[in-house]
Amino acid sequence: MLQIQEVVSKSDLKEFIHLPEKLHKNHTNWVPPIYKDEWDYFNPKKNRAFSYCDTTIVLARKNGEVVGRIMGIINHRNNEEKKEKVARFSFFECINEREVSILLLNYLEKWGSDRGMNKIIGPFGMCYHDPIGFMTEGFNERPSLTANYNFEYIISLLHSAGYGCEADLVVYKIDISREIPTTYTRILQKAQQNPKLRILNLTSRKELRKFIHPVLKLMNESFTEIYGYSQLDDNEMQDLASHYIPLLDPKLVAVVTYEDEIAGFMITIPSINEGIIAARGYLFPLGFLKILKASKNANQLDLLIGGIKAKYRGMGIDVLIALHIINVAKKYGFKFIDSHLELESNWKMRAENERLGGMVYKKYRIFQKRLT
Repeated sequence: MLQIQEVVSKSDLKEFIHLPEKLHKNHTNWVPPIYKDEWDYFNPKKNRAFSYCDTTIVLARKNGEVVGRIMGIINHRNNEEKKEKVARFSFFECINEREVSILLLNYLEKWGSDRGMNKIIGPFGMCYHDPIGFMTEGFNERPSLTANYNFEYIISLLHSAGYGCEADLVVYKIDISREIPTTYTRILQKAQQNPKLRILNLTSRKELRKFIHPVLKLMNESFTEIYGYSQLDDNEMQDLASHYIPLLDPKLVAVVTYEDEIAGFMITIPSINEGIIAARGYLFPLGFLKILKASKNANQLDLLIGGIKAKYRGMGIDVLIALHIINVAKKYGFKFIDSHLELESNWKMRAENERLGGMVYKKYRIFQKRLT
């Protein structure tokens, strides 16, 4: 017997959160979530996005056993900003059975339609910094910290349920041992000659904390045209800063100022996949030590976010930031940089990655379906 069950209790939520570790137990490159973050995410007292998102969280049971899960989201803030009526699905996992996937997706489609939505997209969380898209190529690679990793069959299940492509995304792997293009060197020299431009050499988290809020404000400003992005309020920015600052090495954060104004930034983090796997997703009692050890031994740097203030674009700040991060990465023994997800249609950023010798090594897709 196959049935849908809404998540209404702590025990239901525990089954929801821990289903992937059962499904992926023999999946070589799957990385568990950090479970403390998962519990915080589903807690409206800790996740402010619940204040402007309608949500539904459900399990699929087959003869009493949990065989699938999905979360439905209506981000009213984003819909109002973009003048859309779009629902989202996220946290979609199930066994490789079409009946299970159809049950979950049909439930969510009706939920969205009943609330006046005319389209559903996903996987896409409540906020832009949540994992988006399902992997379509690169299954022999591990995901970066804020990306999904799924079975290949999930793509077939979505296609069979009538879902098409909303947007394709690519991830570049940049070998930083390669020689820097001469065009970049010339742009760098010109940017360095501008006395109003300065790249900050951050050395402590205390110093970083002074800049993180202005950096996130710049993200709000510079991401206005980014697909799916909705503005964060001051409290959300503070929460995001508090969450990530303990993970950040100030030396791996680039901030450029023009006179006294922040003009651009890039935040990177060592890949901590091996540590999360060793900790099995648990920070305590000793998991955080395993994650810390992995960060110190990592040879790959993962790009989290970056942006440049619109009025300062075209001044070489992008090159100044990129080469600063590359030089620091070389100094500390990193060999590669993961670009994180870029829209396949973002030819400008893709060209920049390719000039630095980057190669596409993972692809993702956001799916969509019209609701009638």
